[in-house]
Amino acid sequence: MRDPLSSKIKDIQPSGIRKFFDIVTEMKDAISLGVGEPDFDTPWRIRQEGIRSLEKGRTFYTSNAGLKELKIEISKYLSERCDLDYDYQSEILITVGGSEAIDIAFRAMLDEGDEVIIPQPSYVSYVPCCELAGGKPVVIDLKNENEFKLTPQELEEAITDRTKILLLSFPNNPTGAIMTKEELEPLVEIIKKHDIYVISDEIYSELSYKGRHYSIAAFPGMKERTLVINGFSKGFAMTGWRLGYVCGPVRIIEQMFKIHQYAIMCAPTNSQYAAMVGLRKCIPEVDKMRASYDERRRFLMKEFKKIGLPCFEPFGAFYVFPCIKEFGMSSEDFATRLLQEEKVAVVPGTAFGACGEGFLRISYAYSIEDLRVAIGRLASFIDKLRKEEDA
Repeated sequence: MRDPLSSKIKDIQPSGIRKFFDIVTEMKDAISLGVGEPDFDTPWRIRQEGIRSLEKGRTFYTSNAGLKELKIEISKYLSERCDLDYDYQSEILITVGGSEAIDIAFRAMLDEGDEVIIPQPSYVSYVPCCELAGGKPVVIDLKNENEFKLTPQELEEAITDRTKILLLSFPNNPTGAIMTKEELEPLVEIIKKHDIYVISDEIYSELSYKGRHYSIAAFPGMKERTLVINGFSKGFAMTGWRLGYVCGPVRIIEQMFKIHQYAIMCAPTNSQYAAMVGLRKCIPEVDKMRASYDERRRFLMKEFKKIGLPCFEPFGAFYVFPCIKEFGMSSEDFATRLLQEEKVAVVPGTAFGACGEGFLRISYAYSIEDLRVAIGRLASFIDKLRKEEDA
């Protein structure tokens, strides 16, 4: 019987994030700091509109590109919050989460063998989606000493004649790193010089704790060569609603629209109506959630200092990326022992690329109470390891 599977799919590894999450769900009294999902309920007015849309029988398809009213609200939101101006009719496409946007962006833009520069550590879907679209990932290993930010030299050295796209994801998952306007500016000149495009995943744009997020698309001459991907999962606590969007040049959005049209049809209708209310009425609640995350972030940094666990201070998303190299074990082994011995689940840094070895991703999208208990267990585990080394 012939092999029914594509060679591409057989070579792709499953996500390293879910492994520890699946184990912890079966473990009594375990605490998971592994999943990047807000612990807040979706704001009530958003939920209320979702309920109302069902009660009114809004269970039909919307237009393929998304509700006109939602795209208008997104256009206003991006103009006010990010200094980005997009025509709602032709430059915005509503997608099933940001994940669909990443996938169809690669499929619309890449020919076989085109190179995509992907700085790592990075979200787990970038490399597989690039490969499935026929592209060649070119990984840049970002460095702890640079706070996992992309430097102009690193970018310049990675570019070849086959380079077509640079994928940026700041604020970053898993490191929590951000890049300011001043840090992005020298990258812009290199991008223009080599005539490459940018896919900028800004799903954590609302979760920046060092001033307002700045998009690379806002620089002069960059809007026409950048796709901005965003959504409602993280900032608006709407992960299960599966709603995102992509903004960019008409010539690219038109081709992405075709893939979306054939593969998806449209994003969930009640999610679109609910998100409209979120943009119109729930920004103050988004601001409150950000303030709470920031409190948790500062709490973790203080606790890491107490227990002597080195970690650069991240200013975005809801992750910290502490270094555990002193213990002489792999990230996978450290995370496994921590779960087995202390019932705390974290994600090995290697789930986000080989350069994540020696680091852990710890999410603070959990209550201060849970974080306090988990850090107490982590401190006990580290104390045990240090005593083992001294023995």
